[in-house]
Parts: sequence; structure tokens; C-alpha cells
Amino acid sequence: MTYWYEGPLAAFDTETTGVDVETDRIVSAAVVVQDAAGSRPRVSRWLVNPGVPVPAGATAVHGLTDEHLQRNGRWPAPVMFEIAEALAEQAVAGRPLVVMNAPFDLTLLDRELRRHRASSLDRWFDTSPLLVLDPRVLDKHLDRYRKGRRTLTDLCAHYDVELEGAHDAAADALASLDVVRAVGRRFAARLERLAPPELHNLQAVWHAAQARGLQAWFARSGSEESVSTDWPLRPDLPAAA
Repeated sequence: MTYWYEGPLAAFDTETTGVDVETDRIVSAAVVVQDAAGSRPRVSRWLVNPGVPVPAGATAVHGLTDEHLQRNGRWPAPVMFEIAEALAEQAVAGRPLVVMNAPFDLTLLDRELRRHRASSLDRWFDTSPLLVLDPRVLDKHLDRYRKGRRTLTDLCAHYDVELEGAHDAAADALASLDVVRAVGRRFAARLERLAPPELHNLQAVWHAAQARGLQAWFARSGSEESVSTDWPLRPDLPAAA
């Protein structure tokens, strides 16, 4: 019997102008598809001219400059459509999609679709639901008492996953996929009987609990920062009256 973490998986990642899903833009993205553990991945890449300046801090992370994006990037509208189509293809195939910190990348894609296509990400999954595997949520639930940070780099180090070219969308997507396979193997006794649809629903519950815990920690620290409990996609903000 082949368990889900040894079978077909896909992964999605973006590089952006910043960390605000409501205002920042996608500058590069990648979808990686792997038919089985150890098989050669198929990679689709997109480079985007976001139409807004890329802050120096963002360029310092992913290395993509205004000049490079203006010269080599494509306009956002067709790219966002192509990315949504690529994710929908995974849903139709029943192939789980690995997204590290899913509420960031998927919400940002949703906002870009609303901005440039007058659409929303949900519209691509009316008939075939997207099944998401979030290594951050999985690791935090399954190994909740481990100390330390849980960035992709940290998870790769913890699960002995190679990460070459961090902050390249394709490299990060593939590393996220490998981390999920490693999590599945390490916690097989707790995961192997769960089908991806069940695991998707459980992650929504686990993420909400994790978010409430972080919110409580912020409150004790005197911070007013708000933590969303929504996963894997944050709802659209209501328009101002």
C-alpha cells in the first residue's frame, strides 16, 4: 500500500514585494509536481512585473530587482490566471498541494486575482476542491513542544531536507514538498490512515488552535497584533462603507 506522503504531490510557492497579503504583490511563482517520492519533479515557473516598485528589503531576500522584473517579467493578469489554472489542475487530478504557510501564498494569489482578473481563487475550485498540505501546520501540531523557529529553512534542517537556493520559488516549493514527505514518514503512525481530504480539514482545526495560542501569547506580551484563524485562505476583507 502506498501512503499519500509517498505518492503524487504538488507544491506552490511565491516570492513577493512584502508580507502584507492585502497590498503586496507576487513577483515570481512556481508549481512543482512530483508523481512519487524520488521521481523527477516537473516545474512551472512565472516571473511577474508587478507594476509597483519592489522594496529594497524584498530584493535583499529574493534577489529580484525592479530592472530585472521590468525587463523579464510578464504582466500580472495572464500570469495569475495561469497559476490558478495550474492549481486547479492539481485539484482535478486529486493531487494534494503543499503550500508552506498556506494562508500567505494562497491569500496573496486570491488578492492578485481580484486585483487583475476581477475574480477570486475559490472560483477555480467549485467542482474539485483543493487539498492543501501545510508543512508548518503539520509540524507544529505533530511536534508541538519542540523549541525553536519553524521557517522553511528551519524545517529543512530539522527533517534533513536539502534546500538549495532558498527564496527561489521553485526551490522553496520543492523543499516544502520534501519536508511534507519527511513529516509523513516520521509521524506515519499518526498520519498514514488519514486521507488527504481528512487531513485538509484537520489542518484547518489545528491552525485555528495554533493561531489562538499565538494570539494569547501576543496579548500576554502587550502586543495588539492580530492573528487570523482562517486556513488555508483568508476571507476577503469587507469593503469600507
